[in-house]
Amino acid sequence: MATYEYDCPRCGRFETNQPIGTASESQDCPGCRRPARRVFSAPHLTTVPRQLAAALEREERSGAEPEVVTEVPPGRPQPAPHPVLSRLPRP
Repeated sequence: MATYEYDCPRCGRFETNQPIGTASESQDCPGCRRPARRVFSAPHLTTVPRQLAAALEREERSGAEPEVVTEVPPGRPQPAPHPVLSRLPRP
């Protein structure tokens, strides 16, 4: 079953549940019984958990505004420097 949305000029928008692909261009309004025109709207998507939404937003934002890390955060062990890196110029 799919949810279809219709717009009644008198009562406003309402939804109906019908099998996929069987929605007509007009449907009688349940309030006033006048014909209502079918409108296309965004699909009803399931909501995601707050932590996942925050992670997805952070990941999307990092493409345009990446966080630049200049040092190891406090409380983390310092990794042993690689011998090859010692030959690189330092600022």
